[in-house]
Amino acid sequence: MFIDPRLLTLANNIVQNACTVQPGEQVLIDLVDVPDSMAVALIRAVHAVGGIPHLNTRSVPLMRELLLTATEAQLEARAEFELTRMKKMQAYIVIRGSNNGTEMADVPADKLALADKYMNPVLDYRVNHTKWCLLIWPTPAVAQMAGMSTEAFENFFLKVCTFDYKKFKPGMTALKNLMASTDKVHIVGPGTDLKFSIKGIGAEACGGNHNIPDGEVFSCPVKESVNGVIQFNAPTIYDSIPFDNIRLVFKDGKIVEATGSNTERLNAILDTDEGARYIGEFAIGFNPFIQEAMRDILFDEKIAGSLHFTPGAAYESAGNGNKSNIHWDMVNIQTPKHGGGEIWFDGVLIRKDGEFTLPELQSLNRSNLLANEE
Repeated sequence: MFIDPRLLTLANNIVQNACTVQPGEQVLIDLVDVPDSMAVALIRAVHAVGGIPHLNTRSVPLMRELLLTATEAQLEARAEFELTRMKKMQAYIVIRGSNNGTEMADVPADKLALADKYMNPVLDYRVNHTKWCLLIWPTPAVAQMAGMSTEAFENFFLKVCTFDYKKFKPGMTALKNLMASTDKVHIVGPGTDLKFSIKGIGAEACGGNHNIPDGEVFSCPVKESVNGVIQFNAPTIYDSIPFDNIRLVFKDGKIVEATGSNTERLNAILDTDEGARYIGEFAIGFNPFIQEAMRDILFDEKIAGSLHFTPGAAYESAGNGNKSNIHWDMVNIQTPKHGGGEIWFDGVLIRKDGEFTLPELQSLNRSNLLANEE
């Protein structure tokens, strides 16, 4: 089978750099509506380093059909099977494609919540006990969300995903260290005046070792420290339902008011469980190739000059212990085109209008990352 050389490069990057697969390690390749050529590229890449590949293929329309009529016993049995399999893996690679970004829109919310409830232990094990990598596949539906032709989006996707992520390291390490030593955070911008503490939480740098594309450093608020309001200007999607202009008001860590283009459904999601109205992640994005939102969280949370604030579950590392069945990265873009904004750490301005101001962070600014790239 002929394989586009760019796919072979991407597969090798995922296997060797993101997942650092070692000889003898079991690797689950989980593909959702992804062509056989990428499956072959990944299988070859795993074999090349002495790993043992396993393949699982899925289809979003078939997943929808199962969920429409799923019983609790069925979902529990599926989760038990998936967890047993995951526990035998040392690495996990998942690529998600979709020919319709809203395919699950008519699945009842209670079915989706129930599926999330049973699958969360599988997700937790994968995140905390395997070397994993997640990326999307450039389908026409994703290209449409991005406002691009299929060919243009495919080229964009491969350019972003084969970027030399080592360029992030100096500035990313400095930002991680700064966040780990920070107490008070103040975020301001159009419709936004938000204060919280990240004291003692720590921070994690993400430079191509889990998600592709990548480019963020994340921490988490002290659970009950969040006060104020944030207006998100990036369109988003959750459970196949699109949302725009989400505005959240906080009091002592809890979301006490939530409005947006679909306020009723937004609040239904935030009422999933007690933890859904508290924040599980605060992160700063800086991928230089990604400048506009496309209703795909994996891309949007890495937008250069953005931040995201996440209702729901916290990670075990750099987390506040918040538990929830949801984890929804909501994105605010602070570049001048999107209204600007500022991030302050302990009274010091660290980013203004999407540009880092501290000398040790300026290597993460878009112009510096793209030097010799374009």
